[in-house]
Amino acid sequence: MTDEQLGPMKLIFNYNDIFYSFFYDDLSGCIHRSREYAINYVYSGEMILDNGTEQIHVGKGECVFIPRDHHITMYKKTKDGERYCGIFLMFTHRFLREMYSKLEQRKVPANIPKLDSGVIKLPKTVELASLFASMTPYFDPEVKPKDDFMNLKLQEGLLALLHIDKRFAPTLFDFNEPWKIDIMEFMNENYMYEFTMEEMAHYTGRSLATFKRDFKKISDLTPEKWLIRKRLEVAYAKMKEGGKKVVDVYAEVGFKNPSHFSTAFKKQYGISPTAAFV
Repeated sequence: MTDEQLGPMKLIFNYNDIFYSFFYDDLSGCIHRSREYAINYVYSGEMILDNGTEQIHVGKGECVFIPRDHHITMYKKTKDGERYCGIFLMFTHRFLREMYSKLEQRKVPANIPKLDSGVIKLPKTVELASLFASMTPYFDPEVKPKDDFMNLKLQEGLLALLHIDKRFAPTLFDFNEPWKIDIMEFMNENYMYEFTMEEMAHYTGRSLATFKRDFKKISDLTPEKWLIRKRLEVAYAKMKEGGKKVVDVYAEVGFKNPSHFSTAFKKQYGISPTAAFV
């Protein structure tokens, strides 16, 4: 199956869970969070991964492993005059189960600890170099690969990871249900993002019904009202203590425009933000 997504400054092709991306503007950012493991190879340009506490720079010819349920912001940009082009291999739950059933037991060692839950910049191994070299012809949108061939490339990518570090096996082949993420911790870390209720449930490892039920246990507010109050509290502190203006904080805390922010602020505090800090 092939999907093509065309934005104003980017082009993305999906070949059987392998994504080829081209970015034509100087800097393009997106929020990434997926239930699937992945590796991302930078063919040209540069990618910057920001998890809120540190930035990882991935240059031409480099590759990173991205764990599932890991919330990061990706910035893809021009470097040394070359636009960003990359290959993103996604290892779905179904694919990993199929591979686990086919692998020899010796390739899945027991009593090995899992990897830490963070982005890992991978070493430049022969296996990875060979894998991505064989995939570069498909940057040409006129050249369409077969599904079975791309599935083989996913298998090669998986084996390359298993050869790099034994801890990839217990990490990738963990088929237990994911632990529920603490709701309040998630909300406090991500209040500025425009998530739907379904997305908040998904990212905290819950069904929508379970998310709503669990949220009622920790707050008298609905999730939507809690987010608005949290955004306003953070904005209030930034304006009062940091001397910032409405135009400086409204987008930073998650409001779509100054008007929406001012209306919500007045409803919460009984006074407009401009009048509150004169």
